Amino acid sequence: MLTDVRALALEYESLCIKFRRDLHEIPELELNLPETSKYLQKVLQEYGIEYQLLLAGNAVVAQVKGRKASDRQQEKCLAIRADMDGLPINEETGLPFASKHPGLMHACGHDTHMAVALTTAVILQKHPELFHGTVKFLFQPGEEIPGGALPMIKEGALANPRPQAVIGLHGGNLLEGVPNGKIAFKSGALMAAMDKFTLTIIGKSGHGANPDRSIDPIVIAAEVILALQKIVSREIPPVERAVVSVCKIVGGFTQNIIPDKVVLTGTSRSLKAEVQDLIERRIGEIAQGIAQTYGGQAELKYERYYPILKNDPKFTQRIEELARELFPDKVITLEKPTMGGDDMAYFLDEIPGTYFFLLNSLTDAQGHYYSNHSSHFDVSESSLTSAVAIYLAAVCDFLH
Repeated sequence: MLTDVRALALEYESLCIKFRRDLHEIPELELNLPETSKYLQKVLQEYGIEYQLLLAGNAVVAQVKGRKASDRQQEKCLAIRADMDGLPINEETGLPFASKHPGLMHACGHDTHMAVALTTAVILQKHPELFHGTVKFLFQPGEEIPGGALPMIKEGALANPRPQAVIGLHGGNLLEGVPNGKIAFKSGALMAAMDKFTLTIIGKSGHGANPDRSIDPIVIAAEVILALQKIVSREIPPVERAVVSVCKIVGGFTQNIIPDKVVLTGTSRSLKAEVQDLIERRIGEIAQGIAQTYGGQAELKYERYYPILKNDPKFTQRIEELARELFPDKVITLEKPTMGGDDMAYFLDEIPGTYFFLLNSLTDAQGHYYSNHSSHFDVSESSLTSAVAIYLAAVCDFLH
């Protein structure tokens, strides 16, 4: 069986690469992906694959059915998830199939995620004898932000039939110290909860030459930024993992005006609920305490976007075993989670499954590569057949 799925994956390699390149040219943002959705629909129609649309047509849920067996087998269902959205980045790869949408780019590999899932769907549609039951393909918008998995679940993406397991992958290389070319698995917590915070530091505007007559929110914001770093270094046990990062500062008008407010935007990441609660509480307390010390105020908006992504141990172990049989020199087991976040977590909270890393960032002769979210990011297209083979093996094994 494993020899067969490797051969099938290689047979459809050129089609997978075509899908990837076509999709790479048309990145779209967040939950508004009309062109991407139309492309997927066109391919699904071409191969006679059933599908339905969710989220105002921006999410696509396709189904492929295997050969009939017993009623119990026919009811079994495995879901394969692929995120669809791009990023607000101006592409600088110089690729002949670079983005046609100025200021937008598939800089995180979601084009490859879709291509791998779409190729798997085509192969299964042509070879229903490989499995019994149903494979459901969840093409999901909005992974980068604001999140499309939870709205899809609420609109019935996991109903009729309801999958008993779900699988997905992330391309590129998000793992420090892990070389490209590997396929990485981990049971339990794999990715952190992803939260967003917005701090508005309120002062009193005035002339830059007379700071004594003002309450300077820029100075307050500077102290707040430094103080927030002590949450992780001094309030969370060293054996725990957490991140608090201020990533955006907006404030001021010109060189001689002290503004009335500064807005700080950032992200926090955590792997335990109690740590997540501590971070939210302390961001507000620290900012308000410092602001009041200097006569100002601080307002916190804290948004919890994605929960901790947790892989089911039993299912993950089985998929890792299959992957090792297929690619014994490529598969590794991770010891530690990454602080990246992904709303695949919502699907995994609903049904058991696994999310794995296909470490396929394109490297130069010296082994250097651009990471995800870089304007130069690219992937090794020859790696995509490995992912297709793993998906096919998972289908054949789970829906035998």
